[in-house]
Formats: sequence, structure tokens, C-alpha cells
Amino acid sequence: MQLVIANKNYSSWSLRPWVLMKHFGISFEEIHIWLGQDDTAQQILAYSPSGRIPCLIDENRRSIWDSLAIAETLAERFPQHALWPRDDVARAHARSVSAEMHSSFSALRNEMPMKIRSVLPGLDFTPEALADVARIDAIWRECLHQYRGPFLFGEFSIADAMFAPVVMRFNTYSPALSPEAAAYVAHLTAQPAMQVWIYDAQVEGHAIARYEGDTDPVAQPVANPVTSAAP
Repeated sequence: MQLVIANKNYSSWSLRPWVLMKHFGISFEEIHIWLGQDDTAQQILAYSPSGRIPCLIDENRRSIWDSLAIAETLAERFPQHALWPRDDVARAHARSVSAEMHSSFSALRNEMPMKIRSVLPGLDFTPEALADVARIDAIWRECLHQYRGPFLFGEFSIADAMFAPVVMRFNTYSPALSPEAAAYVAHLTAQPAMQVWIYDAQVEGHAIARYEGDTDPVAQPVANPVTSAAP
């Protein structure tokens, strides 16, 4: 299989299936398309009929696009891995919070774009963005309490992959979080697949001025980086 993704510094949607496949050891070839180039749209359309990425190309050259659709497809094709929780009640809960993440939190997305190479604490955010942060914090606390952590549903699942870009955003902007949510951010950040993505984002060397705005990115060091070659 091939997974078509964009810049690791910016592409929150690309992170989700990438970290999911890496965590579970699902083999794939990574195809990288830079955002903000004259031919970016043309390159993406060669793989994804929606004109958006990520896009998974399966063994029969069929395209599956949208991060949640890719995750559901992987769950069907690799039942030996518990990509969703095995328990049906937990699975329904995980699907619900994943779908909420997929369709909601527009203020957070707009005001806290994923910029892994930047450290920007203390910025002023609208009440709407802070309400999004509070709702996510509440989701995490509820899941961590009900399923006893350290991941949202005990073991790493699609739900954690769906919230992975939020973890990256919270690392950059440092909004106020509950102790439980802050511990979850630290735990997910420390996962090997997440560390590889962070390192790759730091060294990819492709900044897009309109995404950076007026801020100067400050590199966040990663200890003991490992190779990002797909398994």
C-alpha cells in the first residue's frame, strides 16, 4: 500500500493514518507531496479524486481518501490489530469521539494550526477556541477515567490517532489543561511513531510563509530520533 501525505510540519490530517499505521506496524510506502507549490493540486489529483490528502492507495490501486475513511478501511483489513476497541460499548464510544474530532472544533483548527516546529505559548485565543480546548479536555478526562488509560481507551486506537494533531497543537501553543489531559499529551507525544513524525517535521526544511504568519518558528529538539522509513 501507499500513503500519500503532505508536509509533516503542517498536515494534521496526514498525521492520523500515518501514526496509526506506524504504531501497528502496517507496512506502506510513503509518498510525500509538498503543500504550497505551483503543481501541488495537480500532484494530489494524480492520487486522490477529492483533491485532498491523505490518501491511501491499496494493493489494487484503489484510492481511499479522508483520514477517518482510511482508518475504518484499515480496521476492516487488519482485524488482527485492535484499531478500534474490541468491546462493543467502548468501540461505539471511540467512534463517537473520533467523529466529533473529525467534524468539530473549527475555532481551534483556525486559531491553533498545526506547526510542529514552532513554540508559541501565551497567545490570545477567542472564547470559541478556548471552549474547543475545554471540550477536548473533558473528552480526554472522561475516557481516561472510564478506561483507565494510558491511552483514551486503554490501548492505542484510532481515537488516539484522530486526536494526535491536537496533541501537536497543544505542544505548540500550551493552552491551560487539566493534569489528566496534560499527562495524556505527554504520553502520546512520547510514543515512538509520534517522535519519528516530530523529528521528520523538524528536518524536512520546507516552510510556507502564509502558514507561518508573523511568527518565527522555534525548533523543538527531539532526543534520539529514529529513522522514518516505513516498515
